[in-house]
Amino acid sequence: MTTTESTLQQDWDTWHAEREEELRTPHGWLSLTGLYWLTEEPTALPGLPGTWRATGDGGVELTAAAADGLVARGAPVDGTVRLEPRDGLPGALVVAGERKIEVVRRTDTYALRVRDPQAPTRTGFTGVPAFPAEERWVVDARFEPYAEPRRITVGAVVDGLNHFPTAVGTVRFAVAGTPQELVALAGKDGGLTLHFRDATSGDTTYGGGRILRVDRPGPDGTLRIDLNRVVNLPCALTAFATCPLPPEGNVLSVAVEAGEKLPV
Repeated sequence: MTTTESTLQQDWDTWHAEREEELRTPHGWLSLTGLYWLTEEPTALPGLPGTWRATGDGGVELTAAAADGLVARGAPVDGTVRLEPRDGLPGALVVAGERKIEVVRRTDTYALRVRDPQAPTRTGFTGVPAFPAEERWVVDARFEPYAEPRRITVGAVVDGLNHFPTAVGTVRFAVAGTPQELVALAGKDGGLTLHFRDATSGDTTYGGGRILRVDRPGPDGTLRIDLNRVVNLPCALTAFATCPLPPEGNVLSVAVEAGEKLPV
């Protein structure tokens, strides 16, 4: 291993340790223990106090007694409260002891996700397996923005659901001399998100694809891509996520033996 490769691995080790520590947070993705879809009929759900229903006009109603010990919007629930989650964003939270019940909206459907720090997926978590970091997976790329961002439709790991991310342009690069091209999605602070499958997907890596978050491109569209930092979506770690699938055509023709592998 060269000095450059040694430094690359050390930097990657630090970065991935922070990534795993974030996954271990008490109410993070590893804490999910249930996903329950709501109808307009008030329903009692397994292990949850009260009754829950989708109102049909953009909200969810929770009915519970004070003795149930639920807290919504910072106040104990005693009667009926209305919650209004927004599509695709983190849900409204109802606190039940150390558990948090997240009320989420996905297009025109509503669901509850239960976050429990005692979830076996969290308490038994030993890390996410990954390929060794290698310099060959750090490549130069060019971003070609669209004239205007585009709202696109992609599928989800849950049948019948769709997601509507914003596509902002195309990223072109080469891996081992082979040209590649991906639709880039809007990221944070002007950065980009690349969500793709490759020849490892469904074999050594998660079949629903992996994602890479990259910094804002330079003024001339240049950017550096480190495929060693490709990570799994939450749906690779829990059965109770509703992750999007990659945009159509976002499939690399090579095996990207870099970044996170399929979790155990």
